[in-house]
Amino acid sequence: MPASPQPSPNHRHWLHSLDTCPSTNTWAIARAAKLHHGDVIFTKRQTSGRGQHDRTWHSPTGVLTASFVLDKFNPNLLPGLSLAVGLAVIFAIEDLVPDCRDMLRLKWPNDVWIDRHKLAGILCEATSGNNFGTRAVVGIGLNRCVDFAAAGLDARAIGNAVSLHSIASNVPDELCLLDRLRHYLLQLADMFSTTDRPPEKSGLALLLPELRRRDALIGCNVAIELPSETICGEAAGIDGSGRLLVCLAGDRIQAITSGRVRLN
Repeated sequence: MPASPQPSPNHRHWLHSLDTCPSTNTWAIARAAKLHHGDVIFTKRQTSGRGQHDRTWHSPTGVLTASFVLDKFNPNLLPGLSLAVGLAVIFAIEDLVPDCRDMLRLKWPNDVWIDRHKLAGILCEATSGNNFGTRAVVGIGLNRCVDFAAAGLDARAIGNAVSLHSIASNVPDELCLLDRLRHYLLQLADMFSTTDRPPEKSGLALLLPELRRRDALIGCNVAIELPSETICGEAAGIDGSGRLLVCLAGDRIQAITSGRVRLN
């Protein structure tokens, strides 16, 4: 039987809490017609999580796993969305965990790092419909209180991950985190909406200074794995479309739209 949502704790009308679920993003996309802007799908046990490029997202006990439903996006602004969501995750954590203030960084295109260890990952998937226009289902996996050794995951499987409880003196509960994440994501959705605004006052353009300040890769030697080749160079920042800029031999700059990045 498919998982059924339980009554929302504390009367949060927007929260769909599942005992278990293969993937909160998949669950949300399959039930698109029944969900609304601002709805959140949350489970303590995700069994078949997905990451970027169809990679497996491991969700052992202690990972905060949720998908946020955001409607009426300007489809032209979607390419920079995962970076903007990364900032929302950073702001939410810093609000609730002062120990982490000004320590969190973005690893292009969709990870939140602390000291080059992965704290959270993001998967944004766009759909469309007559009632909600262009919708983004934003999946967030945040390592809140995870014992990776007890879960039987080695360093390669978890991607050099770290858990919030190991770096913070007090860890907020799941509902507090969901509330705060939703708060910032609703603000972000308004910035990326279909409302007519000049380009410099919408989407990623509003966030570029903060994105660049939080860029974990700037100045690092990187290798970007593409389907047909691997590009190596020095990370030179993020442009207004959310692309990674890489300085190649001869000081030539190449803008990367997507790919898997590793430090060299």
